[in-house]
Amino acid sequence: MSIQWFPGHMVSARKKAAETMARTDVVIEVLDARCPEASSNPMIRELRAARQRPVLRVLNKADLADPVATRAWLDFYARQPGVLAVALSCKKPGEAAKIPALCRQLAPHRNDPTKPLRMMIMGIPNVGKSTLLNALIKRRIAAVGDEPAVTRHLQSFDLGPGMTITDTPGLMWPKIEHDADGYMLAACHAIGRNAVIDEAVAEFLAGILLVRYPALLAARYGIDVAGMDAIGIVETVGRKRGCLRGGKLELEKAAMILLTDFRSGVLGRISLETPQTRAAMLSLKAQESAAPQAD
Repeated sequence: MSIQWFPGHMVSARKKAAETMARTDVVIEVLDARCPEASSNPMIRELRAARQRPVLRVLNKADLADPVATRAWLDFYARQPGVLAVALSCKKPGEAAKIPALCRQLAPHRNDPTKPLRMMIMGIPNVGKSTLLNALIKRRIAAVGDEPAVTRHLQSFDLGPGMTITDTPGLMWPKIEHDADGYMLAACHAIGRNAVIDEAVAEFLAGILLVRYPALLAARYGIDVAGMDAIGIVETVGRKRGCLRGGKLELEKAAMILLTDFRSGVLGRISLETPQTRAAMLSLKAQESAAPQAD
């Protein structure tokens, strides 16, 4: 199953974002630290490239991600020109307060009253853009919710002498090229539930957990995961949590328990991709594309 989600309002959001970028010095791209590349919108990269704008990549929700994987991602981004990366939790004002100073490093020419530093927050839905904005301006001004696409309009604010910031709506792209990216985004709740099948997303998540974090599964649900497959994990979680109706397992409820435990962090600190797994996925896709097609 391929997951795609591109609500109509995002067409106009992209156009407005392109117009605003012309007046922007630094793009702040908020990513989900659990899947940084999967949550990086290729349209944002295209818009930045067209205007030659540097980017501060904020790996948000770092408190939910595997710290070893997050360190690898920071090293990965450090090797890219015009890119600075930081891992933090936007819910912690002290960590979010680092952002303006990091942006100044990317635009040192914007450092006097006649040339204010103009920053622009971008990213896909539900990665924490509005939470970051609220932390920076020190009051709740942007709507925050645990559902994708809460913000619908551009909002600009002064951050003090010589600094302005613009918040943008969550922006998806028309076609998610890699199926695994769609599943990772759905697992992290960056895609509306109307576009996904929770059981399929939970099965995908369980497959990753079995390979990389079996001990966390065993500890959370009190189960022996040896010899189990992904769907078996979801079913076992459902039975452990009493997702039965008339003696029949309610798989959707079981799926939501696993997904909620992952999203909230009670399952543990988990990353769905690393630079190594990303490279392996892209290499496999390239090989499949290059292979001759059967008649």
